[in-house]
Amino acid sequence: MTKIKLGPADFAEREMRGYEVGKRNVCIAKIHGRYKGLDDWCNHAGCLLSGGRIEDNMVVCPCHEVGFDMDTGANATSPGVCDDQPTVQLTVEDGNLVVDLPDA
Repeated sequence: MTKIKLGPADFAEREMRGYEVGKRNVCIAKIHGRYKGLDDWCNHAGCLLSGGRIEDNMVVCPCHEVGFDMDTGANATSPGVCDDQPTVQLTVEDGNLVVDLPDA
């Protein structure tokens, strides 16, 4: 695993941001006081999930309203329309968000 520092862990509750991490885009949100993340590119139409909205524990895609569970990446609203989203592991170290990505 490769640890990559994203920046300050200073999100407001239910805030969401997108980050470019090498060749991968990740969507990070703070939900119920915890940081959660998954791939930012919706596998249905390629839209950036970070441009969507948070509902309960889901990020809802701004293009087609598909909701993905932020813990598991599961397509929670429209199974069969598109696949689940890969999740990322996050930690907070010295006040900074750190993502753990698999080595290529």
